[in-house]
Amino acid sequence: MTILGPILMAAMMIVPIYIAQMSDETKTIGVVDVNGIFYKRFPDTENIKFQYLNTNIDSAKNNFEKNNYYAILYLPDDFINKPLTGTLFSDKQPSISVKSYIETVLKKEMESMKLTSSGIDKDVLESIETNVNVTTIKLKGKGLEEKSSTEISTVLGIFAGLLIYIFIFLFGSQVMRGVIEEKTSRIVEVIVSSVKPFQLMMGKIVGVALVGLTQFLLWIILTFTLVTFVKVAVPDVFSFKKSDTTLIGNSKIITQEQAQQLTSEKQYKNQEMRDMLASFSSINFGVMICSFLFYFLFGYLLYAALFAAVGSAVDSEADTQQFMLPLTIPLIFAIMMNSFIINNPEGPVAFWLSIIPFTSPVVMMIRIPFGVPVFDLVLSAVLLIAGFLFCTWFAGKIYRTGILMYGKKISYQELWKWLTYKS
Repeated sequence: MTILGPILMAAMMIVPIYIAQMSDETKTIGVVDVNGIFYKRFPDTENIKFQYLNTNIDSAKNNFEKNNYYAILYLPDDFINKPLTGTLFSDKQPSISVKSYIETVLKKEMESMKLTSSGIDKDVLESIETNVNVTTIKLKGKGLEEKSSTEISTVLGIFAGLLIYIFIFLFGSQVMRGVIEEKTSRIVEVIVSSVKPFQLMMGKIVGVALVGLTQFLLWIILTFTLVTFVKVAVPDVFSFKKSDTTLIGNSKIITQEQAQQLTSEKQYKNQEMRDMLASFSSINFGVMICSFLFYFLFGYLLYAALFAAVGSAVDSEADTQQFMLPLTIPLIFAIMMNSFIINNPEGPVAFWLSIIPFTSPVVMMIRIPFGVPVFDLVLSAVLLIAGFLFCTWFAGKIYRTGILMYGKKISYQELWKWLTYKS
């Protein structure tokens, strides 16, 4: 492991970048600019191409699938005066890199227009700051639309994937330490006189799993209870009303132009908050919670079986290091790839990592807030269950021999012999 460790760590830093370069695909975005002010003003990048459409938004949406667009950017005729009216239509959750790029271009172009038309002086420089927020809307077919938020999906995906990662390690290590403790104290010799080693291993794995599920359910119930209580007790916290115009600030009378700018900024902040709350309703929290429980349970069962096998093969926790690294690399790799997956949640890298059992618990939870096809979800679940059954069988063959083996340093060659023993 002294030699393999640096190689594996270097590969974990190099391979994600290499895979990300291979997986990037060109995204074509149709632009419907009613006034034509932003015509040819969106520079194409290596992965984002803009196509300017001479049609109305309804026709563009109807031909969305036919033209194979990644998204349609709609800029209405009053966009210059109302920057919040820009909308990005797509049949999937747009990646945060695409949305940020569009907002940045629009912001710079509008600031440039203001400077060109007004001239440069102190007052103009203070007023050129322009807030741009492109609304994302999912096209759900049959004329149905749903407001969404790339930022919320990103935060939820990272948070859910990180929780899966942490708790698989947390509860899996409890299983491993429990096995080592029973082995070193020799109490396992008494227990196996009444039950088979495989039954003992599964009892410990399932017992810790039930503890973890109970804890998760308590967290979910208590969280929703507290949120509901706060909504009822302090309803003003969750309501965002239109701000009143303020004409006095810092004990000084301000001009009408400054008052309008102040009001505009307040309305913008309130509009952002209202849009964020509206976007929360587009997240199917029932699917999120059920998926989280499923991927935690079977992801934990898969890794806990392997952790139990490692615990049975050694005499102390210090001896587990050479066997733990190969087990932890897939989970660490999945976490390291989260930024690439978020930028391209429907790409081939995200797809394959979300169906491979050793990485799917983390990667699929990152993808779900962005919307995952039913086929991908079912295939991932079936392969994860199959992976759990295989790993349990694999670990059981090691466990039945290693649990009664004392005072011997175990190597990978020795583990292979245990695996090939005839029952």
